[in-house]
Amino acid sequence: MAARWPERLWIVRHGQSAGNVARDAADAGGLTRIALDIRDVDVPLSALGEEQATALGRWFADDDANGMPEVILASPYLRARETARLFREASGVGAGADGAICVDERLREKEFGILDGLTVAGIHAEQPQQAEFRRLLGKFYHRPPGGESWCDVIFRLRSVLDTISLHYGGRRVMIVAHQVVVLCLRYVIENMTEEQILAIDREGDVANCSVTEYAHDPAAGADGGLALVRYNATVPGPATVTTEEPDTAVGARG
Repeated sequence: MAARWPERLWIVRHGQSAGNVARDAADAGGLTRIALDIRDVDVPLSALGEEQATALGRWFADDDANGMPEVILASPYLRARETARLFREASGVGAGADGAICVDERLREKEFGILDGLTVAGIHAEQPQQAEFRRLLGKFYHRPPGGESWCDVIFRLRSVLDTISLHYGGRRVMIVAHQVVVLCLRYVIENMTEEQILAIDREGDVANCSVTEYAHDPAAGADGGLALVRYNATVPGPATVTTEEPDTAVGARG
């Protein structure tokens, strides 16, 4: 019988982006909007984000206990694709068919619709009705006009996991995406409730270039399953370069 689940699954948040930096500056200045004039999909990594992605690749190259990814799937957003590329170059993952970066649109950032680019202060100032809807419904179910709720993201991620099961069973797979994607994948893989995943979200942010890792456990259910090995792990040692960018600003571009 063919393996249903990957042997190993790593889920990586992209490195620090120019959007993260601009959002922090907007928050610090009490501004209502993040100072970016490009599409969210085109926001690149910052210089620190590039260092983070390279450091992550070197970390994997130096620690081969669990092997290297055979398949890399990435969000189409530039900051995720750059993270995947720099990781691949620094880690030495092959550049052949298996080493190629497979872009999957279902791994894209949560879409914020009319709230995109607004800080928390900006949402309350410019979209008070949506601020109230979000307070009442919570981030899990609130869908801003033109945007997505966490449930919408989860719906497309279930499809991604079906694809991984179909095509990459028994292999080592890496996903490079965004903060909400990391959390929503945990929700699906671990069969969580809304309360459980939001509690994890409240405990702390998903760090840039952090790793969430699963290993196949044949004893988990009739067909086996994925067991959590580590969550939100960052490159160790004095050379560690990580930042944490919260989702409190709805247009956080994470």
